[in-house]
Amino acid sequence: MPIELGLNLFKSLKDRLQGKAKPGEKRSSAWRKVRKKHLEKYPKCRVCGLTTKVEVHHILPFNIAPDLELNSDNLTTLCDNKKYGINCHLLIGHHGNYTNVNLTYWEDAISWSIKLGKAVGLKDIKQIGDQTINAAIARLKAEGKL
Repeated sequence: MPIELGLNLFKSLKDRLQGKAKPGEKRSSAWRKVRKKHLEKYPKCRVCGLTTKVEVHHILPFNIAPDLELNSDNLTTLCDNKKYGINCHLLIGHHGNYTNVNLTYWEDAISWSIKLGKAVGLKDIKQIGDQTINAAIARLKAEGKL
């Protein structure tokens, strides 16, 4: 088994055990390219600024809003480090549980970034209340998915 395939399998199993992905969920075939492009543009964790162990986080998870899986307005970079005593992906992205959806992500990311003295990318951070995300949240609430 090639090393990359083994690492991908390990990561997939780890994600499922942590509740990041549910069994049977399939990513778009374009996901890897979109993820790579996003990390090239935004390589730092939006909260603490670290560049190691970064994840591309879906603000609204693709299992709830599959139409936003590849939408750049629904993506942000968060890390799985614990350098400052927090795991940004888990705490800010999921409110401490990978099965949670954080509807106040941008406010929380900015607040924690300021608390940590990092203020990462505030000049180019997406507008709080982004129309794409707000419209999707309203639609998902109406459908009873949130």
